[in-house]
Amino acid sequence: MANIGKKSKDVLNALDIAKTQWYHFTAVVIAGMGIFTDAYDLFCISLVTKLLGRIYYHVDGSPKPGSLPPNISAAVNGVALFGTLAGQLFFGWLGD
Repeated sequence: MANIGKKSKDVLNALDIAKTQWYHFTAVVIAGMGIFTDAYDLFCISLVTKLLGRIYYHVDGSPKPGSLPPNISAAVNGVALFGTLAGQLFFGWLGD
């Protein structure tokens, strides 16, 4: 077990003394875009649920726009959050 701790310290020391290269900037941009697109997905899901309700649950002749039933709204939000979790785990594993 002590050998694993020494190896990880060696890796961290190598990272500390490494010169900044184009690869480092590329990694930062890719990580930033991942965070941006993930946040965009989570922020727009509330608008998507409103649009789905107005399109698919509108009753003709009703003065109020349609809205999703609570169980369907919860399912859409849950699937979006599950997709975010699965994507973070999968792409984190892929990145490692």
